[in-house]
Amino acid sequence: MFEVFKKLNWFFKHYWKRYLFAIIALIIASAIGLVPPKLIGYSIDHIQFETFTMQLLVSLILGYLVLLVVHYAISFLWDYTLFGGAVLLEKWIRSRLMDHFLKMTPMFFGKYRTGDLMARATNDLKAISLTAGFGVLTLVDSSIFMLMIVAVMGFTISWQLTLAALIPLPVMAVVMNKYGAAIHARFTKAQAAFGEMNNEVLESIRGVRVIRAFVQEKQDAIRFEKMTDDVYQKNIEVAKIDALFEPTMKILVGLSYTIGLGYGALLVFENKLTLGDLVTFNVYLGMLIWPMFAVGELINILQRGNASLDRVNQTLDYEADVKNAEKIIEVQHVDSLQLENVSFTYPSTKNNQLENIYLNVKRGQTIGVVGKTGAGKTTLFKLMLRQYAGMKGKFKISGVNLEEIRLEQIRSWIGYVPQDQMMFSKSIRENIQFGKSDATDKEIFRVMELAHFLDDMKQLPNGLDTEVGESGVTLSGGQKQRVALARAFIKDPEILILDDSMSAVDGKTEARIIEHLRKERKNKTTFIAAHRLSAVTHADHIIVLEDGRILEEGTHEGLIKLNGWYSEQYSQQQLEEGEVTN
Repeated sequence: MFEVFKKLNWFFKHYWKRYLFAIIALIIASAIGLVPPKLIGYSIDHIQFETFTMQLLVSLILGYLVLLVVHYAISFLWDYTLFGGAVLLEKWIRSRLMDHFLKMTPMFFGKYRTGDLMARATNDLKAISLTAGFGVLTLVDSSIFMLMIVAVMGFTISWQLTLAALIPLPVMAVVMNKYGAAIHARFTKAQAAFGEMNNEVLESIRGVRVIRAFVQEKQDAIRFEKMTDDVYQKNIEVAKIDALFEPTMKILVGLSYTIGLGYGALLVFENKLTLGDLVTFNVYLGMLIWPMFAVGELINILQRGNASLDRVNQTLDYEADVKNAEKIIEVQHVDSLQLENVSFTYPSTKNNQLENIYLNVKRGQTIGVVGKTGAGKTTLFKLMLRQYAGMKGKFKISGVNLEEIRLEQIRSWIGYVPQDQMMFSKSIRENIQFGKSDATDKEIFRVMELAHFLDDMKQLPNGLDTEVGESGVTLSGGQKQRVALARAFIKDPEILILDDSMSAVDGKTEARIIEHLRKERKNKTTFIAAHRLSAVTHADHIIVLEDGRILEEGTHEGLIKLNGWYSEQYSQQQLEEGEVTN
């Protein structure tokens, strides 16, 4: 049951002073809370024996007021310190999760779906935070505070009466242990179901246009209703066990009260106990209700926290597929890129996506990468970005193996514009500044001119401050591509990769962007993958991929003379453009 505290040992070690102070303050506050019942019993005995005076009444009232003020101050301190620590734990783990997500490769995100990761970063973290706050409170109250009450009842009133009243406690321990095991298993299933529902919500929101276009609203609503019903049923299963805690505790507490009152009255009749002591004992027995309830709450919270922590740790323990090598070689400049017999297979497939690739690129060259859909163009770029492990052959930058260069260094050299552009739910200015955080408006306008986006800017309501909406929903496909291009241009990278990133713009706009690129990147390396071959005719070297192999390579003029796939495709595209123009 207490495994969750062992798993959080790293956090408690770091903040042990905070938690030690909170626990000591909590114990002191609890001890102060034990004084008033004694004062009540003391007063009743004086009233019974007619020795109660005005001076005694004033002293008791003043004593109560002092205890009230001191108890309030100490209670504030332990509450602030303890629950502040719980917030720190939640913040710390959330930061660790975010750092972990940013280090992960596509393999990780293929295994864990976005909705499930969101559930772990929200619901599960709340359950862990509750363990570090309310869990510690219930632990102290169900152990130390309970023992303090029992000790005061036994030593100052009657051990016989105390032991008799506590007979139901062993029964409670057995029952609560069974409830706790059931809570752990059911809560784990409920959290997993919530993660699946999150995934469905995300996919439905992202694909709302497709859902509407195919008139699938009803089917999607039915599917979502089934998932919410599944989440509901699993949470009901948790609630059924949760609901058993309180009535079970009330029955056991009721038994303690019955024993305490009945046996206590007998002791009063036998003059072994005063009336004041019996009243004090029953007040203490009433105070014992919360610690007894706390036992149930503790088991409930710890089991939920343990289940959630296991889910979060499972995510954090996932090792990145691509890591920095133990020995890093520093490379100052990108003078060349060499691919020697490079082959690659995705972990989930058996066939090679790239096979026996040889390529030698010098600084300042523009390389065109063309081929049919699925030929391996994007895969080649992903290897360059080191998104996957398991590459065979040698991939070198300035004569140094890619694996021996720091990941952060490689990615700082590269400006990547993928096929599917990612727009952040911010303004156009902020989206472009993602490539260079301190970019001025002058620099932004310059790269927007390179991306041929200035004319579109005039149509936007707030210019650079126009919010693009979630995933750039307010922009057209061509506009998103050009904003993404501007974001890459402003970085002014050593290596620029354009992965079919102008497919949504017209031929004239593409030609102007390419012309701007030729002027701006004379001494920088550029890779352009495209289906429209006019985008690569100016390239220094063009490779044609087919089934992961280089089918043809050379300059545009050389490939035309080969009369192969490139020549045939180029002629067909030129013919189609001519027909469109006519």
